[in-house]
Amino acid sequence: MDWVSIIPPLVAIIVVFWKKEVIMALLLAVLCAEALILLNIDQGNVLLSPITSVERVIEVAASPGNTRILIFSVLVGALLAYIRDSGGVTATVNWLTAKGVAKSKKQVGGLTMFTGIAVFIESNLSVLTAGIFARGLFDKFGMSRARLAYIIDSTSAPVCILILLNGWGAFVLGLLDTYELEQTSASILWGSVPFNFYALITLAIVVFTIARDKVHGPMAKEEAKAAAPETSVETEPATRARFMIVPLLVMVVSMVGFMLWTGNGELAQGSGSKSVLYATLLATAVAYLLLLIHKRFTHHEAVTVGFKGMGELLPLVTIVLLSLTLGSSLKVLGTGVFVSGIVGEYLPLVLVVPMLFIAGAIMSFTTGTSWGTFAILIPIGVPLIQSLGLPPSLVVAAILGGGVFGDHCSPISDTTAVSSIAAGCDLLTHVRTQLPYALTAGGLTLVAYFIASLIMIG
Repeated sequence: MDWVSIIPPLVAIIVVFWKKEVIMALLLAVLCAEALILLNIDQGNVLLSPITSVERVIEVAASPGNTRILIFSVLVGALLAYIRDSGGVTATVNWLTAKGVAKSKKQVGGLTMFTGIAVFIESNLSVLTAGIFARGLFDKFGMSRARLAYIIDSTSAPVCILILLNGWGAFVLGLLDTYELEQTSASILWGSVPFNFYALITLAIVVFTIARDKVHGPMAKEEAKAAAPETSVETEPATRARFMIVPLLVMVVSMVGFMLWTGNGELAQGSGSKSVLYATLLATAVAYLLLLIHKRFTHHEAVTVGFKGMGELLPLVTIVLLSLTLGSSLKVLGTGVFVSGIVGEYLPLVLVVPMLFIAGAIMSFTTGTSWGTFAILIPIGVPLIQSLGLPPSLVVAAILGGGVFGDHCSPISDTTAVSSIAAGCDLLTHVRTQLPYALTAGGLTLVAYFIASLIMIG
């Protein structure tokens, strides 16, 4: 449908920044996409777009992978409520402070980033673990939840796309394996790591921000609010640190076990969506049992706390569902294919790689999915490698980096919503405060790809 296919994501983005209402923006974008799909069908009735939109939501929810993401997002609410309302968070913060592990803002930021890197096995788990772990510490030191959301979001995806011993690596390997290339898919993918300039620069900026303990732009305003005494966050009285530490350890360790189990002994072949759901479910059950064993809550109190926590996250879970729905509608419209068309076959060779990075960023930003971007752009980039003799690892790195860059900037990305859930930060606040940092990294990356192309392609 050519240029018309980019109207729905534009509607979503315009409404988000105009009305500051994400759910309404996503609903309007889905309705718009479904109306365009009906217009493209012979005898299609645009008035049926509300009905087809509902059917699209049902179709998306019927997908096992999507359903797991939704259930996982709801369960996180119960887990957060258990470790928060039990006093486990306050106790853990006090314990870490007493041990001297978290005595300053720099140490807290470094500890958060290290946690995100250590859990490189799955991006959602990385964000979730680091976010839950650091919430209380950030509150104690007067650091904003927006800063927490930025650190965990800008650590998880870059680390996952650099270390590659996870579902990200397996997914991209699967895409590359369908082509006959001089090098093996694994060697091309591992060779892309030093050329993934966006991931490397983003991590460097996070380290710099933590080391200097300075934030800029909209983030600075959020920091000022968090540091104000009247905005201090109320916490439950400290009880036992194990109420927080044990469930988190169970979640991380069981995630590795479930990845091995679902991958038949191979970590990289495991199912990320299954493993993160099973691990979160197990961690929630362990948290519940700990509270009963130590008589912190009765069964009825624990159930009430759990459902209250789930209810707190329903708006964000709705955003996740609608963003997945919009992505499905845009796939039918062919939005990603149209955006990828900006990489024309008549481009000068030296501009092909930078344009692939830009195409990946635009596609990921407008569709809200980095993996969907990989799935569309790799089949475009690999033939360019074969026909034009471009460096395979450089091309693949540009596509992967562009997908992550656009995802970091997008208000309609499901991973952006999960980062907000983990940090306890408003979604739009997270997008607005992270954007300047992502754009800075993206601009530097574009320059880096142009220089690399001049050197390697000439």
